[in-house]
Amino acid sequence: MWDMLKGRYRRHCRRNGVRAYLTIPFVGCNLVVLSLLIFDQPVSASVLQSQSVLRVMGAYVTELGKSGWILFACAILLFEALSLSRLAHSATARFHALFIGQVAAYLLATVSISGLLVNLAKRLIGRARPLYQTDAGSFSLSPLHGGFQFESFPSGHATTVGAILMGFSLLAPRHRPVFLVAAIWLGMTRVLVGAHFPSDVLAGLTFGAWSSVIIAAIFARYGFLFEERDTGLPLLKRSLPLKNAVASQGLSQAGRG
Repeated sequence: MWDMLKGRYRRHCRRNGVRAYLTIPFVGCNLVVLSLLIFDQPVSASVLQSQSVLRVMGAYVTELGKSGWILFACAILLFEALSLSRLAHSATARFHALFIGQVAAYLLATVSISGLLVNLAKRLIGRARPLYQTDAGSFSLSPLHGGFQFESFPSGHATTVGAILMGFSLLAPRHRPVFLVAAIWLGMTRVLVGAHFPSDVLAGLTFGAWSSVIIAAIFARYGFLFEERDTGLPLLKRSLPLKNAVASQGLSQAGRG
């Protein structure tokens, strides 16, 4: 197993470093700082005093940001794909099943890993949620508090949204603008319901999206699902080697005959 992975790494790793993947955290960190200094306090005060219908709608839509259903769906899809790959009666069917399995494994990895890391970070930071802020306002902190009241930064829901929708944008880059807009709206529902400050959401979206890109780059370095480019984001493999493999196999059999 390890020898196989090492072999794939040697064949597929382009050794580009991470310079192509620093744009997301750079832009995200600047937006987070601006939000901390300018928007967090007035926006949270306005939301807590408002009874807007958007707040009611946000309470329903925000449930889409929970990671449980996404992890469950990806795990089921991965299990089914691996099962079908063993039962497939043709090389084409087996290849497609393994490809779907790689998609499920990628989404499962990016949502679970980013979720674990962001939950650790929010407990270490201990920022108060808007409903529980002290006299320090949006800068109310209680590191290692361990309670729901002080787990505001970054937003776990927004991290899941950023991770899954960035994953979708890498899998279907033609629809990337749609996924970007959807991520912003879904993430900001956490602000509408008064659970987070805008900077919490921006930090979560940034971290989730960056996690998806980094994990896609790791997949690419082992030749799974994506391929690396000298610049830019990892690219989903468009030309798959199955036809070449089948053709070479056919030529080999013809030669033997």
